[in-house]
Amino acid sequence: MKTTIKILSLLFIAVFTLASCSKDDDPADNDLFIGKYEGTVSFKSTKDGDTDVPSTNGSVTVTKIGDTYSFNFSNGIPSIKDITMKKGDNNTIMFSDNGIGTITVTASNLSVAFTKDGRGWLADCKR
Repeated sequence: MKTTIKILSLLFIAVFTLASCSKDDDPADNDLFIGKYEGTVSFKSTKDGDTDVPSTNGSVTVTKIGDTYSFNFSNGIPSIKDITMKKGDNNTIMFSDNGIGTITVTASNLSVAFTKDGRGWLADCKR
């Protein structure tokens, strides 16, 4: 009887643990992706007044207000703001409002390749 109780207890713990872990975390559902990512960043622009930043070590801080995200770059690189992530995009966004590119964000990695209005942002960062 004790063996049966032990086996059932272990089975319950295993099922509970596996059910609580999700590999399908989505930025639209939670704040798991907020924070600072460090790695390689760069910026190139054809707009007057912007300063190009060649590929260098830097960081990107991800913030969320309501349903919109902002990606705040270090090294004097302008921020990417008011990005809405839709549920089910598998953590990747493709843009259409005068911009094109992707942002892939997980709990440990951030990848940015985005252009808009003659400006281009690149980042390959980790936490």
